[in-house]
Amino acid sequence: MDLGITGKRALITGSTSGIGAATARMLAAEGVAVIINGRNAQRAELVRADIVAAGGKAAVALGDLATDDGADAVMAAALQAFGGIDILVNNLGQFEPFAPVWTDATPAQWAATYEANVIAAVRTIRASVEGMKAAGWGRIINIASGAYTEPPPEFPTYGPSKAALVNLSVGLAKALADTGITVNTISPGSVLTEALKENLPIMGKASGWEETDIDALERRFARQWRSLVGRAGRVEEIAALICFVASAHASYITGTNYRVDGGAHATLN
Repeated sequence: MDLGITGKRALITGSTSGIGAATARMLAAEGVAVIINGRNAQRAELVRADIVAAGGKAAVALGDLATDDGADAVMAAALQAFGGIDILVNNLGQFEPFAPVWTDATPAQWAATYEANVIAAVRTIRASVEGMKAAGWGRIINIASGAYTEPPPEFPTYGPSKAALVNLSVGLAKALADTGITVNTISPGSVLTEALKENLPIMGKASGWEETDIDALERRFARQWRSLVGRAGRVEEIAALICFVASAHASYITGTNYRVDGGAHATLN
């Protein structure tokens, strides 16, 4: 299927690995000029170089979106890279701290999670939306989590921040009615990212699981989170939906949240 977005420009935050990097590669393969964002210059350059080697267009906007100054620098570089942003994918997020005792998460850690998972998206949206309005076309896609309905107690700060992001997206979609800009949320379930691979042994040990290798830990984790397909998701599966929601074919979809979780979360949406 031709997604109809050749020549569009996309910023994907947190795109030096995982879902963000997979999304950048897929959008580039569709003819989109993509802007890679992260805090690690080496990792960002690897993703950019990979896309360019495959015949795509890519640039890097390095920096930390969890601060005002960092976000200002990132967005200035992103907007300059290809002359604007048509597609904004707010993929940046964190799920630390891992806190088996809920009250072990400090107020400062709550604030840090909210900065990364909610306020960072507010910053990128504020910097991008006027250009989209002027063009009469735009896609804002916020990456939330199935944890917005079923917050994991061992990651106490994560679920509430993702619930806020879903709520933010619906309000923003209403605020941008009749502008040509759509706003949607995609809520993955468990996805076997590099971060999850690193955390699975820690979680398994803390939970007293017998499994020790990653494949077995993944299956145990999937059972715990009631995946109906018996495994975690893959980054490419999430990226494929992001690309469709960003496409020309999705102009009638806005204010919507999509679960991509192997049926794990027991909600009707």
